[in-house]
Parts: sequence; C-alpha cells; structure tokens
Amino acid sequence: MFCLLAAPAAFARPGDGSLRVMTFNVRLPVARDGANAWERRRDILVETLADAHPDIIGAQELYKLQGDYVVVHLPGYAWFGVDRRGGHADEHMGIFYRRDRLRLIEFGAFWLSDTPGVAGSITWGHLYPRNVTWGLFEDRANGQRFYVLNTHLPYRPEDEDARQKAAKLIASWIDRLPADAPVVLMGDFNVAPDGPVHALLSMRLTDAWIAAPAVSGPGATFHGFTGVPDRRIDWILTRGFPPRIARTITTNRDGRHPSDHFPVLVVLATGDQTRARAVEP
Repeated sequence: MFCLLAAPAAFARPGDGSLRVMTFNVRLPVARDGANAWERRRDILVETLADAHPDIIGAQELYKLQGDYVVVHLPGYAWFGVDRRGGHADEHMGIFYRRDRLRLIEFGAFWLSDTPGVAGSITWGHLYPRNVTWGLFEDRANGQRFYVLNTHLPYRPEDEDARQKAAKLIASWIDRLPADAPVVLMGDFNVAPDGPVHALLSMRLTDAWIAAPAVSGPGATFHGFTGVPDRRIDWILTRGFPPRIARTITTNRDGRHPSDHFPVLVVLATGDQTRARAVEP
C-alpha cells in the first residue's frame, strides 16, 4: 500500500547480523552525456551493485527505465518510489531492496515544501519538486523492523535556505517515529557536511562515514565522470544501527564510471553485531 505521510507503524528492535546500505546518485539518462550516456554505463552500474551486494540501495536521479533495467539484471532486488512530480516519468528517489532478505511493510513519499503531502508541490524557491521516499522494512528471518528514507536536496548556492528547511522537515518526520525506532536516512544532499544542513540532521542521526571505525576510499563523492571527486555530498545517516564500515566505491571500466557520483556503501551493525568485530566488505 502506498501512503503519503502515513502514521508510523509498529516496529521491533533490529536483531543479530549486519545491514549493508548504499546511497548512489545514478545520474539521469540524458543523451548529452555522450560517452557517459546511460546506455554506455548501465552494465558497469549493474556490475558495481552486484559486486557490493547491498541489502538496500537509495538511488537518486533514478528514472523508471533505469530502475527496471537494474532489477531485470539483478532479479534478487525490487524497487519502489514515485518520481518528484508524483508519477513515473521523471526522477525518482528510488529504494531497492533484496527480496530474500527484507519484506517491504509500508512505503510512501513526502515533498520538501510547505505542503509535504501534496505530490509535486514546490515552495522555498525550488526549480523542481523535491521529495523523500520512505519505507518500513521487516527482516524476513526474525520479523524485526526499521525505517529507510532517501532524498535529493537542491544543488544551487542560492538554495541553502531551501536545504535547511528540507533538513528541518525531514528531522520533524523522523521525530514522529517512536524514539527507539531504527532509521537510515540517505541521499545526495548537495552540500558538504561542514554546514547547518548536516548539523541539523546529525543532532538526531549519526553520520556513518564519520562514525565508522573502518573507512576506505575517498571522502568526496561527486566527480562529474572524471574519477576525481571534489565534495562529500552523498551521506548515510543512521539511528539504532551503529556503523562498522564505510566505503566509497570507485569502480570503473577503462576510465568509464557508472555515474558522476561514487556510491557509498556502509555496513551497519544490528543486535549482537554492535559489539562484534567488523570484516571488510
């Protein structure tokens, strides 16, 4: 059932094991990308996902044809979400998940505007609608539940006020959940983590890249298809899942990258694993 701003559902504490979570701006499919057009990099992207084998992927700039291509070639995954206008013709904040590991209990979306329950709504000076896709998941093995949110904030320097309002709205949504509900928030925040957007969210959540005892790969994530990143704008923040490993993935094939962002993979501890020694992903 798809719900807009649904009331938080009941949940159980995470059990033993670990959860592998990835955030990945996959770059929309546009012909002007030339050598980096979707058709030329889609198989590298699928290989990157298969090698990382995350349990959950939060994808930004995702078009339906891209999401469908991924699940055709990686049939162990399913994905959900509506696009930023409330349909399926534009960019989605899609969430992929392993069907053998997780059951999707409830999902929905809200918009980063003064009317978050109105699909496609725009305020705060946005050029385009901006939204959050969320899902409540249940572990198939033990019935334990947690929330996942995926978003993409505006990119222009003049959008700083809109980014801060978005962070406050997301934080208020999370505040509606039970205080001990496990949460993963991920996305392309289009700003470095040294400003007020990160500060607002990290009052409630832990930045996995900062907190993980084992980190590998570059800190910066946006590289514009050059392979040389300049900013850490792709974050995974958590509550109730202590981060054990964080890794920026730089997979490429002869210099061709799956996207203009590097994906970030984190391994989150659950249950007894919060005290266990992490292993390299």
